[in-house]
Amino acid sequence: MKAALVIDRKVVFPDGAVLHMVIWRLPVADTERPHGLKYRFYYGLSGGICVVRYDNERGKGDHRHRGGREEPYRFVDIESLIADFLDDVAKARGGRL
Repeated sequence: MKAALVIDRKVVFPDGAVLHMVIWRLPVADTERPHGLKYRFYYGLSGGICVVRYDNERGKGDHRHRGGREEPYRFVDIESLIADFLDDVAKARGGRL
């Protein structure tokens, strides 16, 4: 059984910045991904400069990158993940999306 795509949304802002959110539901949850999801959320400026990223790659678990720092992220549910990410993006964009 393969992972099932849940969300794949991409927005390119007029200033060239890119927001991309992807979530897959895994066939089986495991100790690294007990919620059974694999995700990568990205917001970056034109030219590929990463500003905010949330992901859960193997070996690191749920975490986020903001302002050049990587820190753990406490996953609650998909809705909170999206809201937290969009809040960080809005802050990075000066309060606007």
